[in-house]
Formats: sequence, C-alpha cells, structure tokens
Amino acid sequence: MAAVVRHRYDLDPHRTVEVDALPVPEPADGEVVVQVSAAGLDRGQWHLMAGRPYLMRVMGFGIRRPKEPQLGLDVAGTVVAVGGEVTGFAVGDEVFGLGHGTFAAYARVPVAKLAHAPAGVSATQAAALPVSGLTALQAVRDRAKVQPGQRVLVMGASGGVGSYVVQIAKAFGAEVTGVASGSKVDLVRALGADHVVDHTTTDALDGSVRYDAVIDTGGHRRLRDLRRALTRSGRLVIVGSETGAKVLGGMQRQLLATLWSPFVSQTMGTFLSSENAADLDALRDLVESGAVVPAVERTYALDEVADAMAALAAGRVRGKVVIEP
Repeated sequence: MAAVVRHRYDLDPHRTVEVDALPVPEPADGEVVVQVSAAGLDRGQWHLMAGRPYLMRVMGFGIRRPKEPQLGLDVAGTVVAVGGEVTGFAVGDEVFGLGHGTFAAYARVPVAKLAHAPAGVSATQAAALPVSGLTALQAVRDRAKVQPGQRVLVMGASGGVGSYVVQIAKAFGAEVTGVASGSKVDLVRALGADHVVDHTTTDALDGSVRYDAVIDTGGHRRLRDLRRALTRSGRLVIVGSETGAKVLGGMQRQLLATLWSPFVSQTMGTFLSSENAADLDALRDLVESGAVVPAVERTYALDEVADAMAALAAGRVRGKVVIEP
C-alpha cells in the first residue's frame, strides 16, 4: 500500500516527507484495520516530522531519528479487518478515530480510540474531528468548565482547535468572542462566534471586557495579559500557541501558568487531551445535532502531504486540512 513516511527529522517537510510502499497492516487484539477514506492533519504531526521541541524526543519518539517512520493520527474510513477481543465493530462499518500511520491506504486503529462515524457528514469532515475536536471538547467542558451565559474568549479561533472551541462553547450556551487575524475573521463569524476581534487592529486583552474563561489556542501572549482579560474567578486554559523554541517549544508558558495558579484567585493551566471512544461519541452527537460542523479548508493527496504541512506551519490554514489517500 502507499503510505507517507519520514526517516529523519527536518524542519522542512519537502526534505523529509515521502510516499513509500509498505505492507498492509494486520490488526492486533483490540484493533481493527480501516481502509482510509480521509485523515486529518494536526499540528502534532508537524512536531513529529520536525523532532521539535527536543523534549518530545526524550519522551520516547526517538532521539536521533524517528522510531516510527509513518505519519498520521486522525482517520475516517471503513473497517476491513477485525482483531481479537473486539466488540461493537464489524467489517463494513464506517468509523472515525485515532490510528497508527493514517496517512496511508490502510491503518490500524485501537477500538479504545474509535467510534462509529457521524451521520450527515462526509468522511473528509469526520477525519477532521478526532485530535482537534477532542482537545476542544475537553478544554471547554473539563478545563474551562463553561456554563450557560458565561463569556468565553477564544484565542486562535480560526485554527484547527480554535474553530471547534468556538462551536462547542456556543453549544454549551456561552457568549463567545473569537480572536483571529483579519483574513480569517469571516470564518470565525461563520462558526457562530457572537463577537469577532481582529488581533491586527484590536487588543482583546486590554481589560475592557472580562471573561469567565479564556481558551488560548494561538497567539502566545504573556500570562499577565491573559489574566487581565479574566474575571477574578475566571479560568485560563492554554492548549497550544507553540513557539519555535528548540527545547520546550514554548511550553514554559504553560508550565508557569500551572505553577502560578495556586497563588492567584484565577485558575490557570494546560492539559494533554485524552484520546478515548466516549468523547469521540460525544463529538459525534454534537455533529449530528448540528452544533459542530468541521471547518475543512481543503484536501491534499498523499504525495502532497509535504505541501499541507508547510501550509500548516506557515499559518496559512483556516480551520482544518485533510489528507485523502
């Protein structure tokens, strides 16, 4: 089968990402094999390709070169083989979730990270949901603890995670303000944001409006600026906004927020999203109710993955891009 691979780390995807011929995978116990209709691209795949920040290398991804050559995590497609100890899924089922090396014609997917595909949307849209959608759902529901009537500010509202945060916060009954650059404010408005701020002309953190929750997915503003926009008991959730720093990649801001939080009235911190089937089911319900619509800007073929990664790294993507094998 055709599959996207890289055998070394490099900041430029055009120097390292390529399409190779690999064996079709076999499912282990607790897994299925999915014929891939579409696979979403998230920022994490760029980090895995680049080997940045270096912290991720010592966390088990390979010090000098990648341990796992394939790329791709998000997936939507059709089950073609079922491993042992699998219940609830059968050959022919349309599914979405998080698999292994999904930028390929076929991919292994653990059933613990798999759900039946939402009705009424394409496989392309379903493939754009898992990583970014799970992160957004858990940021809004579990970390910001958004309640009806609260004011929520979304930094980076036009991005992969931010576009879902806007919609999910609205579904939870919040009054949502989205922050984006001028060329992307129309997308944020179309997502349902009550207010849209163009950060190139207006500072949403000037303190003129106080928010019950600030969910920061982009911008890398200072903690003191973010706190200025919060109510006295507000919550700050940082779920992205990396820099190009080699060692920590900008994570020092998240670490500082976590350390500082116990000493102030506001709650500040970050988290790693949980990849689980129950929350994929919750995302499916939001999509089927019409509350969430994946914002897919465009699709790329397997031999265009390097172009897709370059566009993502350059900040040219509005919403999500999807790979279609």
